Amino acid sequence: MPTATPAPADSAAVAGCTASALAPGVYRRRRPERMLAYQVVQGWLETWLAQTEEAEPNSVAGYVERELRGYLECGILAHGFARARCPECAADFLVAFSCKGRGVCPSCTTKRMAATAAHLVDAVIPQVPMRQWVLSLPKRLRPMPYRHAAHRAALSFRR
Repeated sequence: MPTATPAPADSAAVAGCTASALAPGVYRRRRPERMLAYQVVQGWLETWLAQTEEAEPNSVAGYVERELRGYLECGILAHGFARARCPECAADFLVAFSCKGRGVCPSCTTKRMAATAAHLVDAVIPQVPMRQWVLSLPKRLRPMPYRHAAHRAALSFRR
């Protein structure tokens, strides 16, 4: 399995910024090449694609391969970056581009989830004192509240 090459030091604190590296708001590049999932995909993607193609041609959908290859490029400086500058000390640091994927990349999926939740809370869901909650039961348990009064009472949240 290929090993990850160390990237240059690029956090604002290492680059000479007077702000602490652990302080909130100081950019620290995530290093996906150090993550186990990234190393597994990097080491086995080509083998998996070749074996799958050999066993059954065109069995891997194009979007699956694009997502996996995009994941391998996400957050890697060699695949693109922007140079940023600290406004306090003028230290330069690099910000790697992201894949903006929807399925495989945990970083981009988390960013999308947080942005969607913030949008729902800020713009979609009205500000009301009480919200509606929905309880889902497994199919085998759904008839129980209808048959037993004690179960019905346990599931009732009315005041």
